[in-house]
Amino acid sequence: MSLAGPQPTLLGAARALLARDLKLLWRRRGDAAQPVLFAVLVVALFALALGGEPRLLQSVASAVLWLSVLLAGLLSLDTLFRSDAEDGSLEQWLLSPVPLAWLVAVRVFSHWLTTAFPLVLVSPLLAELMQLPREQLPVLVASLALGTPLLSLLGAVVAALTVGMRRAGILLALLVLPLYVPVLVFGAGAVAASAQGLDATGALLMLAAGLVASAVLAPLTAAAAIRIANS
Repeated sequence: MSLAGPQPTLLGAARALLARDLKLLWRRRGDAAQPVLFAVLVVALFALALGGEPRLLQSVASAVLWLSVLLAGLLSLDTLFRSDAEDGSLEQWLLSPVPLAWLVAVRVFSHWLTTAFPLVLVSPLLAELMQLPREQLPVLVASLALGTPLLSLLGAVVAALTVGMRRAGILLALLVLPLYVPVLVFGAGAVAASAQGLDATGALLMLAAGLVASAVLAPLTAAAAIRIANS
């Protein structure tokens, strides 16, 4: 007679990990608000620095909005796997019967849900600060909805590569920024194309294609990097 308990299912493991992440986030609610506050502060400073001229603000709105979201995401990227490595949770992930890539994918989703998704929700407020015309707001929200999970997936790969290093914040930023540049170009380019009366579908489709490819490859790559870091 086997003494082993029932094996966890993929959905059961995902629910348990997501519930744990949300519970830990609730305990440090102040840290959770930092990305949103940082993005609002960056946009407000740009608006003040440019003198509040509507035409000038509109000309740089797409770049400023996307840049503020990108920089806000960098604030919490180093903590994606860091706390799990420090308390030994990553070692339990490696011993778990659930595929490591699945656990990484769930962690990336929880990271996006708690850090980037609030930025998507406040994007209309940020757009108002930059005097972005309201007819361009759907394109902005669509580009952020496609681009922010892509940023989280790409960042997870680099975070997994540097999880074994101490004080890897600057190195992490240097490694991940080249990967973020195409997302920034297509995301801001979609809004800029809409502002010029052009079709933004092409840029949005490129973001969607990158998101699909990264959703498949990034968890596998990050899982391999975590195994190397813990070997």
